[in-house]
This record gives sequence, C-alpha cells and structure tokens, in this order.
Amino acid sequence: MSVNGCRILVVDDEPLVRKSLYESLRGDGFTASMASNGEEAYEKIAASYFDIVITDMKMPKMNGIELLKKLRKDFPSVSVVLITGYGNVETAVEAMKIGAFDYVTKPINDAEVRIIIDKILEHNKLIQENINLRKKLANSVRGRDKFHNMVGKDAKMQKIYTMIEAIADSKANVLITGDSGTGKRLVAQAIHATDKFRKDKVLVEMSCGALPETLLESELFGHVKGAFTGAIKDRKGRFESADNGTIFLDEIDTFSPIMQVKLLRVLQEGEFERVGETKTLKVDVRVIAATNQRLEGLIKEGKFRSDLYYRLNVINIELPRLKDRVEDLGLLVSHFIEKHNKEDASKKITGITKEAMAVLEGYSWPGNIRELENMVARAVVLARSRKIDVDSLPEELQKSRNGKTHGGNNNTLKDMLAEPERDVIRKMLDEAHGNKKKAALKLGINRTTLYNKIKKYGLN
Repeated sequence: MSVNGCRILVVDDEPLVRKSLYESLRGDGFTASMASNGEEAYEKIAASYFDIVITDMKMPKMNGIELLKKLRKDFPSVSVVLITGYGNVETAVEAMKIGAFDYVTKPINDAEVRIIIDKILEHNKLIQENINLRKKLANSVRGRDKFHNMVGKDAKMQKIYTMIEAIADSKANVLITGDSGTGKRLVAQAIHATDKFRKDKVLVEMSCGALPETLLESELFGHVKGAFTGAIKDRKGRFESADNGTIFLDEIDTFSPIMQVKLLRVLQEGEFERVGETKTLKVDVRVIAATNQRLEGLIKEGKFRSDLYYRLNVINIELPRLKDRVEDLGLLVSHFIEKHNKEDASKKITGITKEAMAVLEGYSWPGNIRELENMVARAVVLARSRKIDVDSLPEELQKSRNGKTHGGNNNTLKDMLAEPERDVIRKMLDEAHGNKKKAALKLGINRTTLYNKIKKYGLN
C-alpha cells in the first residue's frame, strides 16, 4: 500500500494534539481525517473506510479501548494504534493482546508514529501478497494439468506448480524430496525454465550416488593435468560449467563428510578449487538438490551435516507418491502413450481400456511415475489393438488387484507374499542404480538368485 493510498483517522479529545498529528500525517503525504471521540470516530469509519486509526485511550463518549473492541468486532482489518500517557503504558500493552497493533506515549513523537505506520504498511502488504498467492493457487487448482514437462491436476501438484512460480526468480537454494521415481529431476528443470534470470543459461544435472568420492570431487570441481592418474589435461567441473546458471545435484545424501564440507563452502562463499590446484575459483550458481532419503534422520545418525542441510533446505518441495495422486493416472498414461507413439511411428495407440485402467488404479506403484512410464512403454509395444488392454499389462500388475490374476484366482499365500518381495527387490535395484552385484549384497542373496527373481517378476 502506498503512502497516498493509506487513509488514517486521528482520534483525540484534545484539539491541539489532534490537529498537530493530523498536520504531520498530511505533510508526509497520507490521507488523514480527525475525530474528537470514539463515537464520532466509529461513525466516520462505518461511513468511509480507514486503514489505520490512531486513538487516545482516555476520552469521553467511548474511550480508545472501547473503540478498539468495536473495531476488532466490526472492522477487523483496520489497524489500531493507541495514544497513552506514561502512567497507562501497562494498560496499552494489555490492549495489544486484544488487537491493538502498537502504542505511542505522550508527548507524541512524529518520527515514532511514522515508524509504526511503516510497520503497519509492510504488515498489510504481506497479508495482501498472501491473499494474492492463495487466489493464484485457487485459480491454478482449477486450471492446469501440465506445467513444463510435469503432468498432473492433483491439488498437491498444483501447489508445487505455484510454489515453483513463486520461488523461480530468487537465488534461494531448493531441496526436492520424495520417493524414487516421483519426478524430482522434472521439478529441477521446471524451476530453471521458469527462472527469468537463469533460464537462458545452462542447467547442469548430476546424479551423485553413482560416483566414488574421488571421481565425484573431480566431476563437481574439475581438476588440473597430473592431479591424479589419468588426469591427462585440465578439466572444468560441473560447478564451473554451471556459472550464472543452475546445477541440479541428485542423491545429495550420498555425499561423504569431506564432500559435504566442500559443498558447504560453495554454498556459503561461491568458492572452490579444482583438484590438484590452489587457485580459488568463484561462481554464481543456483543449487537445486534432491534426495529420496530423510536427511533429518541422517543428521541424527551423524551422517549428514546439519549446517549443510539448512543451507540446502532454504526452500523445500516434497513430491507426492503416485499412489497418493491416483486421479492423475489417466493424464499420465495418456501423456506417456503420446510420447511413445512419437518414438515409434509404427504404433498409434489411442488410449487404454476401462478394464486395464481399473488394474492400474488398484496397483500401489512402488516405483512411482518411472514405473508407470516403463509399464506404458512396454504395453505400447505389446498391444494387439489400438488400445492398451489388460493382456498388455505385466502379469504382476494383473496379480496386484485383490491378489487375482486376470482370468484366474491366485489368491494364495505364495502369491500374496510375491508382491512385497518384488517391491523390496525393485527398491534395492533402484538404490544400487541397477548394479545387481550391489543389490544382491544388500538383499543377502547371491547374484544367480537375484537374476532369477528379476526374470520372475519382470524387473529387467
């Protein structure tokens, strides 16, 4: 709210005090009016809206406290400032508990009054911004089912779209959390594409969990020739390449303690050195990190630095699991069908049958959107008609619906135990990034057994 747009009512039974404050406010550019008591003030407020009321506490015909109580009830958006003598400060403080914004003591200091008014204007501005954001969110919930490469009309996704728009142009670091396969990379891409200051610059993406520490440091910060065996020439790191742009660091939870310290320095100072070099480089990079782990738990276990967490988690965007946004299944299936139709010109799948859609809606989707896309890609290839039907779906999806396979009853203990076993194997394969030896070690089985189970459950 601008100074010129702010209407202030001065209420005091002493003409000299009232007129003096009125003239001071007018001189500062405010639209000011006067009233000699609470009753007159209330009538003026009822007839013509005011943003701020500055009122004396002690007056005949409705004192300042009585006026405050009536305004709280009838005009709650009006900010009230009380004028009091030194002997009544305690009463003024109590009045703030029932809704007064602040108080000033006599003799009135014009500069003090202006500071309080500025606080009120800033407070009202924040309230209005919040209202506007809620309206924007309400409109977006009714409107969008796509945002950049993200697909979904679920209310949770609409909030994420709105949040991305709200934070895109800031320099604040972002931490994206959510289960594996929920689309964290797409969120990072959407933030970069919406950022008007960086969208024309480079977006560097990196999956940190797939690299050992020595290689990760070189990838992030670069190295000079001879820094280690195989370093045959100088090489830029990802941070240097992302200067003035954005870097997306997936699986941030896999950073070693030493790498956490080095990353913290970049976040705090924008500085680092290439491996094997002492020269300090400076960059201006917006950092977006992602994890499918609960970093708070890792902090308690001493595996993740709390100061790094707070640097990364300036803004948190948590992605919902696919099973928590079932209403988006139809949109996502149509999106992936269209995508894979374009990749294979010989296939022109037009949709999915109601029976097949019912199977998808009854499945828990432990692999989230990534699993859904892989399933649609497979079904597009196997479909014998223009629509994906139940027979085009993997057998484990057919079994998942009430424990029954399409066309027969398999609701046995063996079948009921198969689904959780399959989900655990899929999870370990995801965490091991497809490394079957590593996944087998985590599961406590040999690789041959794992290969057989992968084949059995169609997890290739």
